[in-house]
Amino acid sequence: MDYAFILTTVSTEEEGHMIANELVKNKLAACVSIVPKVHSIYEWENAIQNETEVLLMIKTTKAREKDIYQTVQSLHSYEIPELITLPIDNGSDTYLHWLENSVRSQDTE
Repeated sequence: MDYAFILTTVSTEEEGHMIANELVKNKLAACVSIVPKVHSIYEWENAIQNETEVLLMIKTTKAREKDIYQTVQSLHSYEIPELITLPIDNGSDTYLHWLENSVRSQDTE
């Protein structure tokens, strides 16, 4: 099984909770951790932006990555939401077993 850690930022905690609940409810993610008050500095429309955002850390399987991207993009308030996937190369056997059992694979839908 390939496990994945997906990062995205949102503009408010309310938006983060809404997206997180949708992902977990639909068994796309085992867990979404919400980190408030992340300071992001980036260029957008030819100007440097300095914003406070909320970070979502999504724990899932690689098989659900595309569905998560589609769901986040459909619910997100940003024109171009950040969506970055990092592989989970290792973890405790019990945690990874729980993660796998918490996420419905595409094959079982």
